Amino acid sequence: MSSAKYNRVVLKLSGEALAGSDGFGINPSVIKSIAEQVKDVADLGVEVTVVVGGGNIWRGKIGSEMGMDRTTADYMGMLATVMNSLALQDSLEQLGIETRVQTSIEMRQIAEPYIRRRAVRHLEKKRIVIFAAGTGNPYFSTDTTAALRAAEIEADVILMAKNNVDGVYNADPRKVESAVKYEELSYLDVIKEGLEVMDSTASSLCMDNDIPLIVFSITEPGNIKRAVMGENIGTTVRGKK
Repeated sequence: MSSAKYNRVVLKLSGEALAGSDGFGINPSVIKSIAEQVKDVADLGVEVTVVVGGGNIWRGKIGSEMGMDRTTADYMGMLATVMNSLALQDSLEQLGIETRVQTSIEMRQIAEPYIRRRAVRHLEKKRIVIFAAGTGNPYFSTDTTAALRAAEIEADVILMAKNNVDGVYNADPRKVESAVKYEELSYLDVIKEGLEVMDSTASSLCMDNDIPLIVFSITEPGNIKRAVMGENIGTTVRGKK
């Protein structure tokens, strides 16, 4: 077994992380870099699952604001996460890593339906499992999906990789020069102070199940491995501070 601090992890990637500086779509060099970083972690013997957002293709919230039915807009967002998941799967398999995509909405021609026991078995066989299509329900974010899947598969930690910040701040560091970065927080702090780490549903789920969260930058190569090895990067959010 490796000397990694965590044995089973959920890596949460925003859709925007796959777009890189393009801001939209999937940047081939970016997704290749992410796949290589995930491979480095898998090579340690760590069991890796991934939850990918869909904001680089479609955001249900934006569709709702345009006057679209919220449920329809959210389902479109779930389909966007499937596209991202398949792209990541392809990049990983090009590196020789066995990967399975499991979707909360059945589409058997392209992916497995989500079955908890099957997902755990894949992990035990050291396959990377990508959870797509959110929870399969409207009104829930992919942050909540990450929290839910982490609880279900008994993951040791959620690794939240960001493409625009390197941790949690008391204000937006891109707009406020004096913004202060937190090294450690509790989920209660996050909820009380309204910090934009993850939505309140996801935060509550993590807090109730005592699942730690590490927020860090994906733009610096090797950060996923550093987080798994227990290096002090980004911000750690715990159930109890």
